[in-house]
Amino acid sequence: MTLRFQMVGEAFKKKPLNVQATSERPCDYFGKKVFNNEKMYKYLPKKVYEQMIDVIDNGAQLDRTMADAVAAGMMQWAKENGVTHYTHWFQPLTGGTAEKHDSFIEHNHRPAQSDAYSSEASLNKGGMIEDFSGKLLVQQEPDASSFPSGGIRSTFEARGYSAWDPTSPVFIIDDTLVIPTVFISYSGEALDYKAPLLRALKAVSQAATDVCHYFDPAVKKVTSNLGWEQEYFLVDEGLYASRPDLLLTGRTLMGHDSAKNQQMDDHYFGAIPERVAAFMRELEITALELGIPTKTRHNEVAPNQFELAPIFEDTNLAVDHNMLLMSIMKRVARKHGFRVLLHEKPFAGINGSGKHNNWSLSTDTGVLLHAPGKTPEQNLRFAVFIVETLMGVWRHNGLLKASIMSATNAHRLGANEAPPAIISSFLGKQVNELLDYIESSPLLSSPKGEESLTGGDQAETNSSPLGEIRKGLLKLDIPEIPELLIDNTDRNRTSPFAFTGNRFEFRAVGSEANCASAMIVLNSAVAEALVSFKKRVDQRISEYSKLSEYSGGTGHTATFHAILNVLREDIRTCKPIRFDGNGYSDEWKAEAARRGLDVETSCPVIFERYLDPESIRMFESLGVMTHKELQARNEVKWETYTKKIQIEARVLGDLSINHIIPVATAYQCQLLRNVERMHGVFPIEKADKLSARNIKLIEEIAMRTASIDTLVEELVNARKVANKIEDEHRRAIAYHDTVAPYLDCIRRQIDKLELIVDDSLWPLPKYRELLFIR
Repeated sequence: MTLRFQMVGEAFKKKPLNVQATSERPCDYFGKKVFNNEKMYKYLPKKVYEQMIDVIDNGAQLDRTMADAVAAGMMQWAKENGVTHYTHWFQPLTGGTAEKHDSFIEHNHRPAQSDAYSSEASLNKGGMIEDFSGKLLVQQEPDASSFPSGGIRSTFEARGYSAWDPTSPVFIIDDTLVIPTVFISYSGEALDYKAPLLRALKAVSQAATDVCHYFDPAVKKVTSNLGWEQEYFLVDEGLYASRPDLLLTGRTLMGHDSAKNQQMDDHYFGAIPERVAAFMRELEITALELGIPTKTRHNEVAPNQFELAPIFEDTNLAVDHNMLLMSIMKRVARKHGFRVLLHEKPFAGINGSGKHNNWSLSTDTGVLLHAPGKTPEQNLRFAVFIVETLMGVWRHNGLLKASIMSATNAHRLGANEAPPAIISSFLGKQVNELLDYIESSPLLSSPKGEESLTGGDQAETNSSPLGEIRKGLLKLDIPEIPELLIDNTDRNRTSPFAFTGNRFEFRAVGSEANCASAMIVLNSAVAEALVSFKKRVDQRISEYSKLSEYSGGTGHTATFHAILNVLREDIRTCKPIRFDGNGYSDEWKAEAARRGLDVETSCPVIFERYLDPESIRMFESLGVMTHKELQARNEVKWETYTKKIQIEARVLGDLSINHIIPVATAYQCQLLRNVERMHGVFPIEKADKLSARNIKLIEEIAMRTASIDTLVEELVNARKVANKIEDEHRRAIAYHDTVAPYLDCIRRQIDKLELIVDDSLWPLPKYRELLFIR
């Protein structure tokens, strides 16, 4: 029996694991393994606790002198939970996470510490003690040369630093205290995703707060919110191990469509399979204990595809939680006999997996800035933040695409419900009408225009576009069913950046990606737009205050008209980014190019947008990243792209020569023996007639195996030529243009062979087995 059929048989025998039920409700064990505010209040001195809350909530400077007190409290809590090690946990440019575990033990022969917060009062006694100082909490020194740095660090320049991020709570995994950190080089450049993300969040908070002061001077802080939707596939572990391509690349490099895949639409929101439901239960319990507010679970569109989504959080914490979740998903899945596939397109011909990023801004006064309000002033504020978000997306649409682009996500974009590789924004009828009215109103240049736009004498009839924006009611002709509230926008499944009522959904982000990449660019782009908006409004206010028609007033009218006129300019400027139609159509692709949107599809070329002058200017002006850091990141992106395609090419070449051609040839030999024996039994004419089908298959197998052999040889030669190119940028482009195309050419030949070779001989699990055995 081949490995394939052995694994299929074992997969069918597997039963759901019994997930230990708990008498506690989810809200009782939520954050059980997190050093959150509740734990800080219990384990820290009152003064230190108050300082920590000020750091977390208000962005106050972290005082290193209180680090020993925090470390002592953390260690006490950790020891009570059986912890013996600690690690600085960071997000290097590999796209994953990194950690190095150290134990708490130390020799007990150091001079006694005079610090009152020392976690061990008695030293100099010999033997070993457990200790965890503030220094160890705040700073560690990983080897910076062993992580991707894009040339910032050489092999002999090994020093780098990880530094504690107190805004993301410490948590426990097994016996280890995990400390979220940033990761920087010896010379201060960011070597991770968290450091520039924190800078981008600071920039957008300050810029948005300044604009909010036009409407509410009490606003002190604006928070960027993120709610991600994690899509993924589950595959039986035995079947996964039987597919070297899945094992080494995360996707199937060959495999013909299953006769039944997703065309019946019966998997989406269907009953969750028992084994999968048991996996989901354990995953949710684990996630909730780690403070991840998991909310939704369901079947996705494709067979064996699923989704998990949490309640939205502060963007920095949400990013950390997503990185943590992807890690624990893999651990829990293996316990249940599954492997999680996070690749954006593990299977051809069916839906890929994304990670929709639901993003919004909110104030410390409780206002969601992307939500419509009930008064004209609130809706003017709403229009400002909608339009300035669009301004950021319009100015940097190519950069936003670069932030979500990868060798893996490139397979997904523009196929099977995924958004196209052109960034545009869907707003919906009601918001479009509001913006169109503001843009076309002839009254904006007159002080009297305020009365008209905000309703004036007609306010009671709510006829103004800036009046209350309400949800509609839908009545069904079924008396038992209550009236339904209808949202003020529909949903556009093909829009990469869609407004969904009170937030924007960035749907182009890939399932395997670190959300920080997209969030760095989006928050920076919006911050730049808001800074520009405020500068121009302030200039208009200054100009209007000198005019006679504004003299003697309170300044409110001048401010109002300054905002409206700048807003109208920006509505016109960013209009090309607004598109509510079908993003898959060829007409849209041509129209997008005419509008000036980035329509490039080559992944290595798209990465170039990071080094456009306007991108460098934006990041440097906001203090998010320097030109040197951007150049280094692009070097890493180009190198990563090359390596991924290189690995896929090598795996496909090996499988073609060592698996597929031998099996096809073996079946061809069976057919040849059959034809030979037919001629030994029947007269020539009858034997020829009876053997016609087999002879046709023999010829087809010979043609396709010869084609595969030739294509693999050409693939190897293309790799050799590309590998000689020293420049990472040019090498990545060469891999895209001259190596990657061979993958599809070889696949087409193999997939045709899969249809004709005897099923009992085919060595690799087929799509029907990978997708429908649960």
